[in-house]
Amino acid sequence: MPETFESERLLFRELLPSDEDSLFEMDSDPDVHRYLGNTPVQSMDEIRSAITMIRQQYLDNGAARMAVILKETGEFLGWAGLKFMEHEINGHINHFDLGYRFMKRHWGKGYATEAAKAFIDYGFNVMGLSKINAYADAGNINSHSVLEKAGLKYIGTFYDEGSPSVWYEITNR
Repeated sequence: MPETFESERLLFRELLPSDEDSLFEMDSDPDVHRYLGNTPVQSMDEIRSAITMIRQQYLDNGAARMAVILKETGEFLGWAGLKFMEHEINGHINHFDLGYRFMKRHWGKGYATEAAKAFIDYGFNVMGLSKINAYADAGNINSHSVLEKAGLKYIGTFYDEGSPSVWYEITNR
């Protein structure tokens, strides 16, 4: 992945160790984790480990989640991007997953949809992917809306660790 690229309002760049305070603020919020099937982070060590893991994914897979920055102000909004999924989910393995996570104060402003569209474009036109997948908790209606606005199609419902989830995909035509 390039070090940066952008959409109309957003700049996408590699996650850096200097993002740890912003990531901690986002990932320690229980509302942000409501539909993620995990618990909010409790320590900066968890954030540092996550940043290290993501930075390794850049090297290993040429893609990973990236910081999302509001171009107008330089403010960290959250992260978005493509992640190579080596483990099986919904019968799929070795595929690219589209994901995003934003600080609660930035919800409802269209940033997730804008980021999703930018990464789909990047995945198809720069990385040459033939398909991009995404999944969300079945109860997360806002995330379903983001995926559909970005052009992904609902494929079906499946159970991820006992919880209903929805599977989406988009193919490069």
